[in-house]
Formats: sequence, structure tokens, C-alpha cells
Amino acid sequence: MIPNIFNIQHFSTHDGPGIRTTIFFKGCPLRCAWCHNPESQLFTPEIMVDENGVREAIGREYSVDELIEDVTADEMIYDQSGGGVTLSGGEVLSQDRGFILELVRRLADREISIGIDTCGVAPTRMVEDICDDADFFLYDLKFISNALHKQHTGGSNHLVLRNLEVLSRRQARIILRLIMLPGINMDKDTIERTMLWLRTHDIAIEQIDLLPYHTYGMNKYAKLGREVEYFEVPQEDELAGVKTQIERFYDNVTIGG
Repeated sequence: MIPNIFNIQHFSTHDGPGIRTTIFFKGCPLRCAWCHNPESQLFTPEIMVDENGVREAIGREYSVDELIEDVTADEMIYDQSGGGVTLSGGEVLSQDRGFILELVRRLADREISIGIDTCGVAPTRMVEDICDDADFFLYDLKFISNALHKQHTGGSNHLVLRNLEVLSRRQARIILRLIMLPGINMDKDTIERTMLWLRTHDIAIEQIDLLPYHTYGMNKYAKLGREVEYFEVPQEDELAGVKTQIERFYDNVTIGG
């Protein structure tokens, strides 16, 4: 099954080191209440309609050859900046296994740096298969509590935690990303339990990025005819407090990624 892609973003500076091209795959097993790319959730193409009735088609199929041709046009930029290609979504590791593995191996054959942006809800076999060719993982850990994970994302965190352990055992470069939601997961007890889980399971992390909740992109829900839920935006002092608490466990902590 050929995956649908809803965006190819060139000259990206927020999806890993250097200047990168980020490929956004359409389709995700989770339904995070704060998702700022709701058009990424369904695996099939959709139509967005704005307040003036203008329609926009979201998602189309690309072959591996088309993607390779697109991203390799910027190889010189990757080489000069230490960048590469990041596969994102949606959830890239929930896409067709053969398609993704072929794409990754062809990028690796050209010695292009490969980043994987994942929520961790993916077959463990897929995670293991891609591990050797991927240069780093941007790994979203939303909740250490399974109950909270189910409540706010619609799915269990069992695979998230299992696959994080697998990557750590395989000595993958892991940049852990924590969504910051005031009143939900920024309290001291929640942060402490999260850090203790990581330490007791010997999770080796290169960097932790604290990602403050924001409301950018929430207008997309209306264009898709869906309901949207709003959360509180964290304040700078709240983020600084979480950063200080985490630095008792891990040195390299950033706000915003």
C-alpha cells in the first residue's frame, strides 16, 4: 500500500540537526487532543474547506522514486549544514513497512542523514528494522501514565514504552520530546515519575525537548468539520521549573526543541 503524504517541507530547521527536508506522512494511530496537524490523522486523502468555501485537497501518493528525486535535490545543502531528511507525520512507522524500509535504505545508500519523528505506536519489528539505518529518533513521550495516555490520545502507551526500551538497547540516538500541558502533565509528581521510569529502565537519551502546547493550526479543525479542544498555554516560569527538575536527571534539556 502506497502511503499518502500531505507535505514535503524543504529547508526545515526544527526536525533535527542542520537544514533538513521533512516528509509528512498521512495517518496516525493516535488522536491527541492537542494535535496541531489534524489533517495528518487519517491515512486517506481529505478535503479542507475554508470559510470562503475554497477547497484544498490534503494528501496524495508518492512513489519512492519521486521522493528520492525530490529530497536529493538538496543534497548539497545537507552536506554543508549537517542536515538530511526527517520522516514525520502522522506516524511514519505505521505506514506500509516495505515502502518505508525501501525509502530509508535508499537514503542510507546515498549517505543522507535520516531522522525518524515518531510517537512510538508502531510494530516493534518495524522499529527494529529501521533502527540501523536511522541516524536519530525524535521520540514523543506524551504520558508515562497509561490511563492519561488513553484519555488524551485515544490509545495505550504500552508500545510507546516498549519501543523506547528497544531503541535504547539498540543504542539509537534518542531525542525525547515531552509535550507540556499545564494542569495535566507539568506537575512535579508527574515529571518525577516520568524521569524515574526512564532511569530505572536505563533509557539512554541524548537530549530532552520540552514542547509547550500552542494553538497554531487549530483553525484546521473547522476546515475539516471537526471539533477542537483547547488547553492552557504554559508560562515561561512553568517551563523553566520543569526544565530545572528534569536537569536533576538529564543534562541536555531544551525548551522548544
